[in-house]
Amino acid sequence: MSNQNTTGHQWRLDWPTGHDRVARAQLKSVPEDFRVEEVLAVADLIPGEGEHLCLCLEKTGDNTEFVARQLAQMAGCRGFDVGFCGLKDRHAVTSQWFSLYRPGMESSDDDFIREVAGNWRVLASGRAPRKLRRGEHSANRFAIVLRNVEGSKAEIDEALNRLGEQGAPNYFGPQRFGRDGGNLDRALKMDPSQLNRRAGRAKRGSRGGRDGSKNVLYFSAARSWLFNEVLAARVSDGSWTTCLPGEPAESAAGPTGPMWGDGGTTATDGQETLERKVVGQWPELERLFAATRMQPERRPLVVKPQELDWEWRGDDILAIRFVLPPGQYATTVLGDSFELEDMSLGRHNE
Repeated sequence: MSNQNTTGHQWRLDWPTGHDRVARAQLKSVPEDFRVEEVLAVADLIPGEGEHLCLCLEKTGDNTEFVARQLAQMAGCRGFDVGFCGLKDRHAVTSQWFSLYRPGMESSDDDFIREVAGNWRVLASGRAPRKLRRGEHSANRFAIVLRNVEGSKAEIDEALNRLGEQGAPNYFGPQRFGRDGGNLDRALKMDPSQLNRRAGRAKRGSRGGRDGSKNVLYFSAARSWLFNEVLAARVSDGSWTTCLPGEPAESAAGPTGPMWGDGGTTATDGQETLERKVVGQWPELERLFAATRMQPERRPLVVKPQELDWEWRGDDILAIRFVLPPGQYATTVLGDSFELEDMSLGRHNE
């Protein structure tokens, strides 16, 4: 599927699957059907003393950035002084960590936590020496209920077994690109030089800083979309699970794709040729990277859910549990086996 919007661009937002879909199902019929637990990467990050108060909150109906803004207001600190590891969906029950810069205020932590608990359930708390940053958690633990499942139980069980053994194409989810690819349209209009870190640091906390944050979002969307396009080409030619000649040595553990940067890709040989050919079809996006200092990176082409388990709750209700590394999408994983209808989409404007 490709979506055309006001700029006249058509953005593909649905990419080929690695395996045949064997069933249809409804996702997020209620928020409790989609549970996410954030697991921190560093076991000793929370205990002990430090300038940052860390809170693990359970929330429903609020997205991450809204909660961060509310916490900043409650704490009387700048928005920048609230840290978190990743963005979590509004239409779900999620537990995630936030850090707040509160140096020398340990004696009032209990009162502040009680105030926070009036809005969200506080699961744990502690102090840390530094702010939590994006991607710092080690994993996300998912518990998902699919309803109105249509398909053969035997084929679904077989598909889930295969998913656990072989994994799925590691696409970025379409939510990253905005409605009808709107974030990609905005990326084409932005000044990529604003992404250079030295310029951004001077504007922290200002309106320019907020605009810079949006630019990072749009740039990231462009980078992610180009990765998806390269992965789609690898899925289509059947090479997405194997390393090609030219795979960068640092990613020799498995096949990877480009997170485009200044200079393009670190791949060589035939793999470099393939990646540059795909990205070259979108010169307007490719040009964004020539004006930045963003270094090329790599992302695995295959995502394999860990601790995968499932149970049938009647004929058409399926509960699935698994763990994914940061930056991997549960809906992408399940979408390789199921044609999913996201029931929360109609509630986005509520």
